[in-house]
Amino acid sequence: MKMSPTLGRYLGLIYATNLVSMVGILWSIIYMFDTLELMRRAGTKHVPLGVVLKMGLLQMPSTGLAIFSFAILLSAIYTFWRLNRRHELVVVRSAGFSVWQFLSPIVGVAVITGFFIITVANPFSAVMLSRFKTLEAKYLTHRRSEIALFDEGLWLRQWQDDDSYIILHAGNVRMPDWQLRGIMALYFDKNDTFIKRIDAQAATLSDKEWRFEKAVTNAPNAAVKKQEILTLPTDLTQREIEESFAAPDTMSVWRLPAFIATVESTGFDATRLKIHFQSLLAQPFLYAAMILLAAAVALRPPRFRSTLTLVVMGVGVGFTAFFVSSFLQALGSSHQIPVFLAAWSPSVVMLLLGVAAMLGLEDG
Repeated sequence: MKMSPTLGRYLGLIYATNLVSMVGILWSIIYMFDTLELMRRAGTKHVPLGVVLKMGLLQMPSTGLAIFSFAILLSAIYTFWRLNRRHELVVVRSAGFSVWQFLSPIVGVAVITGFFIITVANPFSAVMLSRFKTLEAKYLTHRRSEIALFDEGLWLRQWQDDDSYIILHAGNVRMPDWQLRGIMALYFDKNDTFIKRIDAQAATLSDKEWRFEKAVTNAPNAAVKKQEILTLPTDLTQREIEESFAAPDTMSVWRLPAFIATVESTGFDATRLKIHFQSLLAQPFLYAAMILLAAAVALRPPRFRSTLTLVVMGVGVGFTAFFVSSFLQALGSSHQIPVFLAAWSPSVVMLLLGVAAMLGLEDG
């Protein structure tokens, strides 16, 4: 029996309304806890309250999107529970519709939401998180270095204690020994006046210092100076440099492919970025899987499931999906499994489990 468009719109609208309400509740909780944590961190740094509240707002979209699958799952469980409590699903089944038919509008809403997250919400979240990182560096961490990666190579600005700064550029980075090739360092005073330039064949980041090899120093009104070894103190570590430009959450999905190519051409490992990009593409399938798993949990008649049982089972399913996804992505980042498998297998496995559960529980 063909399902009427009116019934499909009705079920889809109910689920969409519940999803918006669930997202609002979860994001309000996230904002409250994030703001409290920021207040704790800012307690001894005399950061204005308005700045802390703004930082909480800027961080909220990124954290919210990270747990959006929970909102998809919990809102679906609530929707099925309400439809069961009001016996609407009994009426739908009595009219001759199968479970796959009345699930299709809700799955459709979840899939459309997934595409919206990828194309619109993710770029917005990336912009907000980048602004949060800027404020965090200014008010909380007081980082003295700025790092960027472009097609021309790695650029780094390192501030000195007297407010002068050094701009370093490397055309290529040889991994894993972290040797920067074709290095150039430009020295400026606190008034942005050029002081000198150092060119070197290579530079290595060791413990709290840059070590330049075969350095040539040029300064205005001074003779050229050549040195076999030249050291420059720094508070940077290799891990900080990698994390500064390889944080996937600060990069829009539209910019990720080009940035991955730039990272690889420069010499850095882009596996983490590749997994993040592929995981974003897999999100609509993951959201569809969450609907099927929620249906497997909540489509039993009300007398077979208490509210507390539904909540516990829903949270358990959500945490299992989150753990499996995080675990596989960690394996992919450490090159234990291929990128495609690390990014797509959580969505595919959850989708297959959801289909299998519905086939086992339903006769329609």
